Amino acid sequence: MDNKTILLQANAFVTAGNNEGFLSFCTDDVEWEFVGDKTLTGKAAVREYMKAVYIEPPKFNIEHLTAEGDYVTAIGKISMKDENGKMVDYDYCDFWRFRNGKMARLKAFVIPITATAQ
Repeated sequence: MDNKTILLQANAFVTAGNNEGFLSFCTDDVEWEFVGDKTLTGKAAVREYMKAVYIEPPKFNIEHLTAEGDYVTAIGKISMKDENGKMVDYDYCDFWRFRNGKMARLKAFVIPITATAQ
């Protein structure tokens, strides 16, 4: 399976609310860096983040998906509920590094879409 297909299948698990299915596509030492915010290291940290933040499964709209070697870049929009139950839309650019067919590192740029930016 190529890396683009792996990412699409992993994201389908997240959208279905199956975080463990998603994590099965990750290395044990997976690292998620949210630029300007925080970095998560290891499946346990990512699992806790997903449990806390994905109150309801997020909805992805991938606009561009590019792969080269061990890297996949996804650009699009993601919508998810905040802690108050309000749906919030974001523009995102995810830069994934794969290792041995699994997602090993994410560098994510996530920016809320404001009414003036639309």
